[in-house]
Amino acid sequence: MLYKKLSVLACAVAMMACTNEKQVQTEVTAIELDNMDSTVRPADDFFKFVNGNWVANTEIPADQGRWGSFNELREYNNDVVMDVLKKAAESGKYEEGTDQKKAADFFSIGMDSLLAENTGVKPVEKFFEQISAITNATDLQKYLSMQQQYGGGAFFNFAVFQDLKQSDVMAAYLAQGGLGLPDRDYYTKTDDKSVEIRQKYEAFVADMFMRVTGVDEATAKQHAKTVMELETQLAKASMTNVERRNTPALYNKMAVDELSGLAPSFDWHAYLIDLGATHLDTLIVMQPKFIQEFEHIIAETPVSNWKTYLQWALINKSANYLNHDIVKANFDFYGTELRGTKEMRPRWKRVLGTTNRFMGEAIGKLYVDDAFPPEAKASAIEMVDYIKKAYAARIKNLDWMTDSTKEQALAKLSTFTVKIGYPDKWKDYSMLEVKNAGEGASYIDNVLAASKFTFQRNLDKLGKPVDKTEWNMNPQTVNAYYNPLQNEIVFPAGILQPPFYNYKADAAVNFGGIGAVIGHEISHGFDDQGARFDPEGNMKNWWTKEDSANFKARNGKLIAQFNAFEPLDSVYVNGAFTLGENIGDLGGVNAAYDGLQLYMADHGRPEDIDGLTAEQRFFVSWATIWRIKYRDETLRTQVNTDPHSPGMYRANGPLQNMPAFYKAFDVKPGDGMYRDDSVRVVIW
Repeated sequence: MLYKKLSVLACAVAMMACTNEKQVQTEVTAIELDNMDSTVRPADDFFKFVNGNWVANTEIPADQGRWGSFNELREYNNDVVMDVLKKAAESGKYEEGTDQKKAADFFSIGMDSLLAENTGVKPVEKFFEQISAITNATDLQKYLSMQQQYGGGAFFNFAVFQDLKQSDVMAAYLAQGGLGLPDRDYYTKTDDKSVEIRQKYEAFVADMFMRVTGVDEATAKQHAKTVMELETQLAKASMTNVERRNTPALYNKMAVDELSGLAPSFDWHAYLIDLGATHLDTLIVMQPKFIQEFEHIIAETPVSNWKTYLQWALINKSANYLNHDIVKANFDFYGTELRGTKEMRPRWKRVLGTTNRFMGEAIGKLYVDDAFPPEAKASAIEMVDYIKKAYAARIKNLDWMTDSTKEQALAKLSTFTVKIGYPDKWKDYSMLEVKNAGEGASYIDNVLAASKFTFQRNLDKLGKPVDKTEWNMNPQTVNAYYNPLQNEIVFPAGILQPPFYNYKADAAVNFGGIGAVIGHEISHGFDDQGARFDPEGNMKNWWTKEDSANFKARNGKLIAQFNAFEPLDSVYVNGAFTLGENIGDLGGVNAAYDGLQLYMADHGRPEDIDGLTAEQRFFVSWATIWRIKYRDETLRTQVNTDPHSPGMYRANGPLQNMPAFYKAFDVKPGDGMYRDDSVRVVIW
């Protein structure tokens, strides 16, 4: 999550479902007319016009908090990945020790529910014993050094990635963390719903203490109160979601001795040595105020309270990988209470997700051979070229930016690296030990081993050249991202497939779908965070003072637009928190539209299909990829924790600023989609 926040990973999107090749051609070129609601005027609510019948006729599956085109494609892709993993396990052609065999074994052990029941909490008992032995700050330091290597979860986070100001160097980062609720605002808001969630969280913590440690109810309730008090203390010292968007404020490079000045009661030198970072002399402290609060906890809080909190952090980190009663109790709070989900996902989907997380590229080797035709890559590269050309023209024509800054923006655009499909060099899992049978084999043991392997692989990057061939998503992932530290846009094979993207299909629909995603990722290089980085991936100001002020003013108008969206009663979208993604959507759909015009100039303009012009199909395709239904709890949680706006506003919001959309659907003053010229926003 730490890297994700800084690299501005972009939104995952998907398109309409299909069942055979003929249907793919019809749906991708002529749009799914049955999903549209002709009783709604496109000029009044475009999302409902395109998706109204789909919304009315679609049930959210019981194991989901929301359901949309992305979810449909993800579920389809899960089946594909499951199939290739099963083939690998049954084929017998992958020998012991190969990455593919390890992935199959990891999944197989995770699927052994009887083993999980018999194992119970035994694999984590050694960690409880270490917590019990803590008597002072030295013991605390040793425990935190150890637990960080197995995935962390207590107090703060340690991570390794590129230096924000020197992107060819790998740096160590220290960041706020340690909260059991999704975000610091859950601890600080005073509205009735937030108070209710805190009460239910405290009851959940008590219940889990009883289930895992066997303490009586009174003790469990006292433990839960202690956890809540300590986490609230951490939350109040944490930056808000909006504050964390100010990337320069997160860059506080310190010598280890300076860090010791923030929290002198903790031996940071010993901490780093025990982590294995023996030669590390500087870190980037992302939230110094938070580290100072950590010092207050060490200096002023009883040791017994530390231990109770550490026990909870261990329980919470492990709960998804233990026996069914604990997994179910964990789901009842995080799944049902916070997201409104009625049922847990089937075990195979949960285990597959974990296998993908820890051994994704081992599965990716199998996946791309089975599911990614080389023609799709060539066609996607052509589309990227058209959209980059369109983006360059848009920058040149900006009326709010001076020529000197335009030159810098064009230079950055010209140096974008594009990665499509899968990496040229695969991750090496040879040092990961996966137990597949016999004494000591368990799901949680393999998760812990994989966590430690992942930590060590990242730690080993310190002091070494940056590997720019590395990917931060697996090939089978239905997603895409922009990484400002490498100035690259990346599109895994998982998103480049029918029905989301069909390299044989109608250009208007493809430009409205994957084309807009390409434009979205390019726009992340120029959003409120990405624009702080130069073409080499360094956080460096390349803006004139005048242009920076103009950019900020236009961002403010976009913030105001999204602040007005109210998905639930008295629950509003946070335009400042979602600003980066909203800039991405606005710039992306504009650039993709212009890219389509360039494409048609070269390839000819097609005839209307199903009574829709190419421009109309483009916009219908855009709105289709955002079709979605939410449970109220999931929607509330998304607004509080997710930098992406809800799908219906992603569909409508950018279009309300586009004259081309107004022309395509004859939008006039008084229509629901109409915005006056004075409040429309053009950024890129």
